[in-house]
Amino acid sequence: MPVVIKKRSRKKAITPKKNSFAQFRVSDDDVILREVEQFLYRQAELLDAKRWSDYIELFDADGIYWMPASLEQITGDGMPSIFYEDRNLMTMRMKRIAHPHAWSQTPAWGTSHIVSNVTLEKVDSRTGDVSVRSRFHMMEFRRDASRHFAGVYHHELRKTKHGYTIRLQRTDMVNGEAPFDYVLLAWV
Repeated sequence: MPVVIKKRSRKKAITPKKNSFAQFRVSDDDVILREVEQFLYRQAELLDAKRWSDYIELFDADGIYWMPASLEQITGDGMPSIFYEDRNLMTMRMKRIAHPHAWSQTPAWGTSHIVSNVTLEKVDSRTGDVSVRSRFHMMEFRRDASRHFAGVYHHELRKTKHGYTIRLQRTDMVNGEAPFDYVLLAWV
């Protein structure tokens, strides 16, 4: 069968009127969303670079990193969790991971985080604090094998004069209840 090619219509090109882009205004939420996205991307970069101390500094003085054992958990206090760490416990973990004789760090391993679908859940117009939900995918490469972790981050961020700090990071993994050859050594 012969191929039929339709002719294009010769409509006049539409040229925007002067200052027609002024109708596209950036809202306060758009600015906040962009700031939060950059904060979350920085957090992922610090994890991938194994800059543990800088990562911990992202947390508020009383900040918590929480990875519940099941998605139904509503509190980590007094409940079994994969992680439920304040800055003190995070610092202890960092020292164990970074110790030159840490057998768990041999062979060397690396990660790559992707953060996406960042959504502002709540913005406190008085304080600037925000609640954020995002999706993540982390690939870990170790012992010539890859492991994949994916799920949802929930961040409670406090607005400070220097940017944001993490009051609470809840990490809900899709495959958190799956069997693994070895335990998670660092934060997802």
